Amino acid sequence: MDPDELYTLRSQYWLGQYSLCIDEGKSIARRPMSVDLKAEREEFVLRAQLALGQYDRVINEAESPNSSVAIRALGLHAKYLATANDVDARQSVIETIQGFLNDPDASNSSSLQLTACNIFLTHGEMMKEALQCVHLGMTMEHLAVCLQIYIKIDRLDLAENNLMLMKQADEDSTLAQLCKAYLSIAHGSSRADDAIYALSHLSEQYGPSPMLLNCMAVANIVAKRYDAAEINLNDALQEEPGN
Repeated sequence: MDPDELYTLRSQYWLGQYSLCIDEGKSIARRPMSVDLKAEREEFVLRAQLALGQYDRVINEAESPNSSVAIRALGLHAKYLATANDVDARQSVIETIQGFLNDPDASNSSSLQLTACNIFLTHGEMMKEALQCVHLGMTMEHLAVCLQIYIKIDRLDLAENNLMLMKQADEDSTLAQLCKAYLSIAHGSSRADDAIYALSHLSEQYGPSPMLLNCMAVANIVAKRYDAAEINLNDALQEEPGN
């Protein structure tokens, strides 16, 4: 698949380079691109802000009168994450997002489905509802999140099927490479080296991030290379001090 204007931005988000993703989103904002790509750019910037804990910014953007259902869903996700100690507020978010999914005019939004899935996964005990949002694999991200759910429920056979579909769509994509690493780790020590190779390649290509370094640490632990894992974790702390 040929890269488009958002290729770098997507990769930065998927690899946990959230600040770089926001900067990239701003730098390409004035480039000519389709309406769909412009909308996707805005969503990724908001998702990066969400990952950085900038909940108020996402909520304010979502409350704009002209916000799409995808942006409003991200606003709900921000409200959910911002109300960690308020059970009623979180339940209200769950009920609202379920209302969106039951709305025929909104339910076909792949972005809404993805955000709802992430909210359900965070909420806990809603694995079935989360899987229902993405199991059809409408996008590469749907396939990726579905693969991660299959790993969680120890259905590595189904996860392998999803990885095959991702490779068929775009074998060289950042997301396919990242999911290959996740699945290799899940298979244990016999495939840990495959995960380390894939993660190292991504780190060399896009630069290290705390997320990538933590994944490499997990892979090294699975491979029983504890000294290497400790180095990865120390590097992650250097990348993101205070966490």
